Amino acid sequence: MASSDPLLLKGAPASPYTRKMLALLRYRHIPYKYVVVGTEEQSLDLPKPKVELLPTFYFPDNRSSLSAVVDSSHILRRLDNDFPHRHVIPTDPVIAFLDYLIEDFADEWLTKAMFHYRWAHPADIEKAARMLPQWGFFTEEDESLIARGKEIAEHQISRLHVVGSNETTGLIIEESYANFLESLAAHLIGRRYLLGDRPSACDFAVYGQLTQLTGIDPTPMGVAIKRAPRVVAWVDLVEDLTGVEPLDDAWFRPDSIPDSMLGLLSIIGRTYVPVMLANATAVASAASEVQAEVEGMPWNQKPFPYQAKCVAWVQEQYNSLDPV
Repeated sequence: MASSDPLLLKGAPASPYTRKMLALLRYRHIPYKYVVVGTEEQSLDLPKPKVELLPTFYFPDNRSSLSAVVDSSHILRRLDNDFPHRHVIPTDPVIAFLDYLIEDFADEWLTKAMFHYRWAHPADIEKAARMLPQWGFFTEEDESLIARGKEIAEHQISRLHVVGSNETTGLIIEESYANFLESLAAHLIGRRYLLGDRPSACDFAVYGQLTQLTGIDPTPMGVAIKRAPRVVAWVDLVEDLTGVEPLDDAWFRPDSIPDSMLGLLSIIGRTYVPVMLANATAVASAASEVQAEVEGMPWNQKPFPYQAKCVAWVQEQYNSLDPV
């Protein structure tokens, strides 16, 4: 497609992955047309993806029609190849691997906190049920919006098990969220982004999840304001980085990774890693349950096949590094 043609995508404000990609497009100065799911899309004849996920991008195919594409990480890398300016994949392979790992952590672990808080706490359920229908259907009568909100809440609460949120794991999720906030706040002292002073893919992934946790849902928002106000401010700033001029040498070098990054990686290693590996083992063995230990506590959930693929993709990235 011509670089001047705007990309068409469909999403929603309450979708962390939509927010991830919109912020990325703004930073990269890539023209786009954004359609909010609901009433705005009804007048458009858009193809459906194999799996309905947000955001959905519509890329021109070889038949001069549109092809519906999902999965924000793969789309991000496609855009990094298609649009050479202001790219977000670090040039050093070691830093690029850290970028990939942290992006996957945000997409696959922080999202557990996002989904858990929204649908496991009464105040958050009430707000989500009231607000989520409004963004796509705010012109409807109040009775219709209330009915939509009730239907959304019942459906999402029934799906808490998909992300691993249950009575056993809820405390682990909430403690890991608070620990991550504090570690990220410490890491941002003296630098603007996770991998230095230039935005990377992982910044937009973390930002996307935190737009919900620190900006929409009241319970995790309160935790963030109390324990990591620096992170709340950072989320607001990453919303629109159109005015940032990236410098080529602004990412970390492998020999200059700060200790604060090791703190973040320690949290990733103690939480996301054991659950993702246990899930991959369960999927490979067709087990009915994932069993792991996180921070000395038991973790149990149903297997999630997509996250087994994520483990394989992270391993591919690691295997592509030159041996030391």
